[in-house]
Order: sequence, then structure tokens, then C-alpha cells
Amino acid sequence: MEYPLKDRLASGALDDTLSLLYGAGRLDAARARCRHVLEGFENTFRAAPGAFFSAPGRTEMGGNHTDHQHGRVLAASVDLDVLAAAAVTDTGEVRILSEGYPMIRVPLSDLDPRPEEENSSAALVRGVAARFGELGCDYAGRGLDAYVVSDVPGGSGLSSSAAFEVLLGVMVNELFFGGQCTPVQIAQIGQWAENRYFGKPCGLMDQTASSVGGVVAIDFLDPAAPVVDKIALDLRAAGYALCILDSGAGHGDLTAEYAAITDELRVISGHFGKAVLRDVTPAEFTAAIPALRKLAGDRAVLRAMHFFDENDRAAAQAQALREGNLARFLTLVAGSGRSSALYLQNVVPTGQTTNQELMLTIALAEHILGGRGAVRVHGGGFGGTAQAWVPLDMLEDFKARTEMVLGEGACHVLSIRPVGGTTFK
Repeated sequence: MEYPLKDRLASGALDDTLSLLYGAGRLDAARARCRHVLEGFENTFRAAPGAFFSAPGRTEMGGNHTDHQHGRVLAASVDLDVLAAAAVTDTGEVRILSEGYPMIRVPLSDLDPRPEEENSSAALVRGVAARFGELGCDYAGRGLDAYVVSDVPGGSGLSSSAAFEVLLGVMVNELFFGGQCTPVQIAQIGQWAENRYFGKPCGLMDQTASSVGGVVAIDFLDPAAPVVDKIALDLRAAGYALCILDSGAGHGDLTAEYAAITDELRVISGHFGKAVLRDVTPAEFTAAIPALRKLAGDRAVLRAMHFFDENDRAAAQAQALREGNLARFLTLVAGSGRSSALYLQNVVPTGQTTNQELMLTIALAEHILGGRGAVRVHGGGFGGTAQAWVPLDMLEDFKARTEMVLGEGACHVLSIRPVGGTTFK
């Protein structure tokens, strides 16, 4: 077997790309990880891969629970990713081995949805391949082998599932479709697969942030054609680190909490004959508050207040970053966290008094920062993670003190990755 990819990795020909994806300070670790993936591919498939593929996790920076109302969000890709070595075959099927999991095998001649595959990675593989087929991709008896590793922690709010979907999209687009799809289209394909094959009615923010990369301001006014604006941000040069704090509370039993947000907002928008709040003006909403309190209750009204404020706030955050005004940006981050806790009320599960892990995590981080940086709920809320923007001179102490309470490894120190889903060889 010939190993041009292994030779290029060993020669340093891939170092510039690895430094871009993972940071120059992590170059040795990145090389070692790529070698591990190459060896995994060889041992699994007894062949040499043709290229590496990578798709990053993402962090939500602004726009908490605005996307499902066709609102604005601010998000970014991070320097944790799903990495694969892959090659085209003549087997007529996709074979993917994600390290630590059973082999996924999907024949490219049978891409109809399978109910028994719902909530599985196989459903995503089948769905992504099917959508590319609908767009005109002709597999012509070819297949795909891939060996996959991931350092995006599951349940961290960094969206490992969206990263996997984008990875699949990048591989199919590059190897079978001549790179015809844009990063936004790849994100839409991932969402389509998750909605129709996996069985989860997700929005498009996670996939877009992973696929496009860097900091992205996204306006979902027309979800079929979201407006995506990429914004430059060198966080380390600005003197900050991004930390994601694991509260220790999972998402497993919180489906009803998430559903209640969209259900209550649907009642509010329905009062105006609209499907989502983005189609209601703030003036219309304010004038109708007395009637809405009777119709939907005070919590629903407060959650709608959060949407209107947060939608404007996400746009203001993006503008602050464009202007290089990090102090203004951090003030808005803190405002987002306050609104989520007080108005959206997605920090403490309904009625919970004894276990308030996420609120404790936020309070702990704010106490340690002492008025510097900013803290907010991260993602869906109720459980999961908090986001903290930490001055570099406080980072070591912040990590030690948060992990003293939350446990070792609970503080993930991240950087913003400048590129999204990518191929390198």
C-alpha cells in the first residue's frame, strides 16, 4: 500500500493547516491525532485513505432560543472537532467506524428512511446521502470508507451531532459531488437529515456555525435562505479565553421544558395570526400584553419579551464585534444571560428547588470573575453548560476554582476556530 497522506503528514506539509485548525501550540498533538486516525483507517479497512476531513463543534454567543422564532443568532466554531480519514471505494456502500462504536454500513442503493434507525448515527448517514442524491449526486456504484474520532464532548452544548452531520456533508460534497454545495447548503443538508431521518426537529444554527466556521451572525428571517455574515475575532489577542462549564446536569429528561418554550411562544404569535414571533412587531406585542397575559399566562409573556430583546441584542453583539468593541460585546453577553435567567427562565427546571446545577454554575463563575468578563447560559438551558468569557490573566485561577466545585475537567478552555468544515490532504 502507498501512503501519500501519511508521507505528507510526516514531512510537515500539513502543518500550516493543522495550526490553523487547532492552534500552533497544539501542533504536535494534532499531528499525533492525525497519525492515530490514519492507523485506525488502515487497520479497519486494510487500505490507505485519500484525505482528512474535519468539522468543528460550535458555541452559541448570542440569540438564546431565537432561531426557532426565525430570529437572529451569533455563534462560532471552536477548536474541538470530529476528524476523519476517508477514501472512495467501489463497494456501493458507506462504511463508517467511529472510534468506540460499532461499524455503520449504509448501502447507497437504499436511502429511504428507516423508522428503526431514528435517533441513530446511521440515520444521519442515510439522510445526508439521500439529500445529496435528491440534489443530483450520482454515486454510480461507488462507496465511502471513513474512520472517525471526536473530541467534541457529548452533552457539552458544543453540538457534536451537528459536527458529525457537517463532516458527512463535507465528505460527500468533496468526494462525490465535485464541491458543488456551499457551506450553508451543507448545513441545510445536515438539518434536513436530522429532521427527516434522525427524528429531531432542530433549527439550523448549529450546523451553520460548524459548516461556515469562525464567528457568524445568522439571520433566520427566511430559514430557507439564512443571511450569514462572518466576523473576524482573535479572542486570545483581545486578552480572553472562552470557557464552557459543565454544570453536571444532563439534558435527558428535559424535553418537556424545551417544548414548553416553543409551545408558549406559539400561543403568543398565534394571537396575531402568525406562526413565529419574528413576524410580530414589538409594538404590536407590547400593546397586546394585557390580553396575552389572560390568554397565555405571565411566563409566556416574559418569554416573548426575552425574544424581542434577545433578537435585537444578538444584532448588537455582532455589530460590537465588527467595531472591535469587546467591552460592549461582553456587556451584551451578560445581558443575554440575565434575560435568559429572568425572562426566558431556562436556567432552573420548573419547580426544582434542591438541584439547580446550572444556576449554581453561573453564580459560581460570576463570583470568581468579580465583575470582569461575562457569563451566560449556553444553548438550550435547564441543564448542560454555561459559557464564560475569562480574561487570560484570570484563566488558571478560574479553571482551578470552578473545577474545585464542579469536578475535574468541567471547565473546557476553547479557542474560536477560523474555518468550518474542511478537507485537507
